[in-house]
Amino acid sequence: MLVEESHQDVRTNAHGEGSMLTGPVARFARQIAGHGYIVVAPSSYHEFTGSAPLAYDVPGTDAGNAYKIKKKLAAYDEDAELSISALLKLPTCNGRVGATGMCLGGHLAFRCAFDPRVAAAVCYFATDIHSHTLGEGKQDDSLDRAGDIKGEIIMIHGKSDGHVPPEGRDLIRRTLHEKGVCFSFYEVAGAQREYYGLV
Repeated sequence: MLVEESHQDVRTNAHGEGSMLTGPVARFARQIAGHGYIVVAPSSYHEFTGSAPLAYDVPGTDAGNAYKIKKKLAAYDEDAELSISALLKLPTCNGRVGATGMCLGGHLAFRCAFDPRVAAAVCYFATDIHSHTLGEGKQDDSLDRAGDIKGEIIMIHGKSDGHVPPEGRDLIRRTLHEKGVCFSFYEVAGAQREYYGLV
């Protein structure tokens, strides 16, 4: 299948022009597009960076971790809403929208699912959901809002994930049950974080 790539600037309240289209994110997006889906890969930290993605090294990781808790929660949600709206405006979009992501992107896919236009979300090793530490002030409401999810959600974690320990995964699973969310929850034996290539 021929995969066509394009870029679209979407105006946000925070402005900026940064990119999170790192090598792994680009490969993940192309893999999904290769199955015939339209893929939107928004920049998570456009408020803080230039047009180049953060590097996969210690300074890049440190910057990403700092931006993750500097960005306002409302700005993450605005990015999601604008991305979904941009996707739905495409003439080739059939109106069915899903969300997926890994690590921070897994958490953001979880939050995307609060939008009733999202039919399903697949969240790979979603970080910070159990600890409520996403965004400025590190007091996100993701688990509290889990009942807002009207579509289906799939959570995939590694059983050896030190960022989301067993008690954190149990909290997420229990909360999804209590809120009546339609979900599947998978824990990959022996897997830590960033295991996507093994799945």
